[in-house]
Amino acid sequence: MHKYVFHNDRIVALNEVRLSPGQAGLLNGWGTFTTFRIYAGRPFAFERHWKRLTTDARRIQLPMPFEPEAVRKHLDELLAANQVSDGCVRLYFIYNKIGLWASDEGLPVTDLLMCSGDRPKRAGPADLTLRPHGRQAAHPLSNVKVISWLHNVWAVEQAHQQGFEEALLLNERNEVAECTAANVFSVRGGAVATPPLESGCLPGVSREVLLELGPRNGLPIGEATLTMDDLAAADETFMTSTTREVQPIRRIDDLRMPQAPGPVTERLAGLFSQYVAESLGL
Repeated sequence: MHKYVFHNDRIVALNEVRLSPGQAGLLNGWGTFTTFRIYAGRPFAFERHWKRLTTDARRIQLPMPFEPEAVRKHLDELLAANQVSDGCVRLYFIYNKIGLWASDEGLPVTDLLMCSGDRPKRAGPADLTLRPHGRQAAHPLSNVKVISWLHNVWAVEQAHQQGFEEALLLNERNEVAECTAANVFSVRGGAVATPPLESGCLPGVSREVLLELGPRNGLPIGEATLTMDDLAAADETFMTSTTREVQPIRRIDDLRMPQAPGPVTERLAGLFSQYVAESLGL
């Protein structure tokens, strides 16, 4: 994490930031967040991320007294303070004023917190391990990106300890949902499929972009329920996220993919990079 963060209304040194010990967001994970990829000092897909943030805030009944124009301005101030050209920004909205232990401090009802950091190094095809019951599709807050993220960071840490880069999560119906911080796609016979939101996966911004880019470029791509049998029969598999863009999957435990990357994965990666450059005027 870089030296400065943005907290509510100002830039603050990292070691001076204070969150209320009585806030429901800090103690119970009541809040939402997103991660922006920064290219040439500019956040990619700000409007898409903002739309998801506000949708998630409504789902969890989180007050959102913020305007996107003001938040974008503050994001630029943070990038300037930390001199970020190529990196990432994590933005949090954290509920302050709710719950038995809420304090009477003069704090806003919802905290805005933004911090920046270097871009994680994602190189080459990834190895995944399978985790059954990693998602509960029937949960009323499935598809919501909340800051109570322990189930994700714990699962990926277990994967790292076993020598894998990520964990592939199945839902309670043994359907493929997603990874802990990425959406999953399979390619078979040139057609591309990703699990529907009913699987319990998050509506990732990179996922959304690819679902639009495919049809525009003559690639059949859409949502479909996937099982491990489907992935075993796939020609290629890959995952997408803000920090990964489009990353091929080489194996899932003992299941090795025939191609990593395959031609469809490479084409979509190229289309995604082109879209990023065009949308930011790079």
